[in-house]
Amino acid sequence: MNCRLGCGACCIAPSISSPIPGMPQGKPAGERCIQLSNDNLCMIFGMKERPVVCSSFSATIDVCGSTTSEAIHLISFLEAQTS
Repeated sequence: MNCRLGCGACCIAPSISSPIPGMPQGKPAGERCIQLSNDNLCMIFGMKERPVVCSSFSATIDVCGSTTSEAIHLISFLEAQTS
């Protein structure tokens, strides 16, 4: 499955413990990443500053569902189960 451009759920729903430019402590679950543009696109995509956890994320139907709201729900659920 390819990412849905403009979804951004993976940059909002999960916590990220790795430093992110502008967020040196990472980000808590449910907080919008500072590197997520107003169009819900990663502003550091393809750059070496992008955390490995972000660049290694692969969109799958069981994690991303078929809509952005479904992705937020699924990723938030998985986050809660693993924290």
